[in-house]
Amino acid sequence: MSRDEKLGVWVLAVGQTLGFATLVFSFGGILPALLDGSGWSRAELALGPTLALLVSAVLAPVSGRLVDAGHGAELLAGAATLGAAGLLALSGVGSHALWLACWALVGLGQAGSLYETCFAFLTRRLGGEARGAIIRITVLAGFASSLAFPVGAWAGAAFGWHGALAVFAGLQLAITVPANLWGAHLLRRGQRRGPAMVETPKGAVRAAMAKPEFWVLAAIFALIIGGHMMLVSFALPIMQDRGAGTTLAVVVASSVGPMQVAGRLFLMFGADRIGSGRAARVITLGLAVASAALLLAAGQPALMFAYAVFQGASIGIASILRPLLVAEALGRENFGAVSGALATAPLSASAAAPYLGALLIGWGGVPLLLAATLSFAFLAFAGTLWLGRRGI
Repeated sequence: MSRDEKLGVWVLAVGQTLGFATLVFSFGGILPALLDGSGWSRAELALGPTLALLVSAVLAPVSGRLVDAGHGAELLAGAATLGAAGLLALSGVGSHALWLACWALVGLGQAGSLYETCFAFLTRRLGGEARGAIIRITVLAGFASSLAFPVGAWAGAAFGWHGALAVFAGLQLAITVPANLWGAHLLRRGQRRGPAMVETPKGAVRAAMAKPEFWVLAAIFALIIGGHMMLVSFALPIMQDRGAGTTLAVVVASSVGPMQVAGRLFLMFGADRIGSGRAARVITLGLAVASAALLLAAGQPALMFAYAVFQGASIGIASILRPLLVAEALGRENFGAVSGALATAPLSASAAAPYLGALLIGWGGVPLLLAATLSFAFLAFAGTLWLGRRGI
């Protein structure tokens, strides 16, 4: 990569870090303030981010097609601006209907400014070199939750949930939007090495969906991401249920981010020796260990931190593996559209996760939620074994 391209990758990494912190993890960071000050139930609150992620899931194939047609840079910046507008609108809502409507606007921002669009844009610009760029971006973006939880806890205590959302909106507008603009501009200065930017041929996505690998990959990442979003959305209440005080709960929840970085660094330096398929099998077992640790963690901080280590490292690697496995199993042609179509499954699981998690806690408490995430991890592991038998 040229010097401009390398700088552009790191600038986009800043945009992705702040984008995830504000558009995805802010809800978990301010949840205690929301529960104390909004007057709405946990399930009613969770419908907001659930709707946002559902909008993002529905629009993922559209975003992929726009990237394939050469509009990735504009999408990254424009959608980030919509996300900032949604957060700012959320900071002033007074009714549950408006709460949901503003989260839908946040979902538009998620659909066009986060990993799916960014990775498809990088694949189009850099071709085979995109793998290293994707890893670099996800290494830095691993700190998104580490930023969101302490900022959310501080802002929620200092300004209430309305003010906390305004703080996140300001971060999105001041940092994410210009980072996405500048990073994409720098990358466009280099020579494009990916496939030609053309409209996706008719039937290309349908042909990919005819392969069983498409559906197995979709199921694996739906289980992985769905389970993770349950844990992230309710991280602070889960830790407090396991016996942690407020400070310890914030520290453990914030530790997941650095562990994501550690996992990504490990993959960066060892991926060629390990292989993507084998790495997928390892991380699904790691996610199972993380949920099991929390199930056994009542009053034991060491097991809470064990959860952070295994959950963070595993999910950190998973975010890199998805585009790599899609390219290996389904090819790089029409990558944006195919990847966007496959992303509908994990994004839909992400959408359902906050609301389903709230229901599970209501039905059987935190232990039922943790039993569900443990089951998800084992089912995902079974899927990776099937891929192994197919040579992946």
